[in-house]
Amino acid sequence: MTATLDEIRTDIPARAATPLAGDLSLETLPGRDLDQDELRSLASYLALHPEQWRHHLAFDADNRVYVSLHRDAHVDVWLLCWTPENDTGFHDHDVSSGAVAVVEGSLLEHNLAVGIETIETLVGAGQVFSFGPDHIHRLTGAVHGAVSVHAYSPPLWRMGQYAVGSDGRLRRQSVSYAEELRPID
Repeated sequence: MTATLDEIRTDIPARAATPLAGDLSLETLPGRDLDQDELRSLASYLALHPEQWRHHLAFDADNRVYVSLHRDAHVDVWLLCWTPENDTGFHDHDVSSGAVAVVEGSLLEHNLAVGIETIETLVGAGQVFSFGPDHIHRLTGAVHGAVSVHAYSPPLWRMGQYAVGSDGRLRRQSVSYAEELRPID
């Protein structure tokens, strides 16, 4: 069965974003990998407690600012600061599920689609969404000064960066979690 364009556009994690709400903190982590609901709860909790990360805020149009807030055997949490020039390029998170909580400003999520234009979703401050390891997306800052909290489980080790060649072929390049994501040619 082939999905309709309307079905494709509604089955996008960012379009299912919900208001920030969560009570799972770094102090109450269960000591195991987290599911998507727990990742949303953790990212939301941290987004709602800026005293834990506000001192890291900085913005740079040339290089996206990102800081690791926590990393253990089961979860990885990052603070990201965005400008409209900051662009991750299309990427996956390998075997990790994730959640993105937008704290300030807004992010534009782009979903790679075959045979149709890239699908874009604006996610504003106060919203959180989650996704599984099969999710491929691209994030850009929609405004200067956007801030987001990202939580991943299991922790990121490798990610895949994607590019569509001039011949239309999709290729994947494996990168370390510590490298800054940028569009690849």
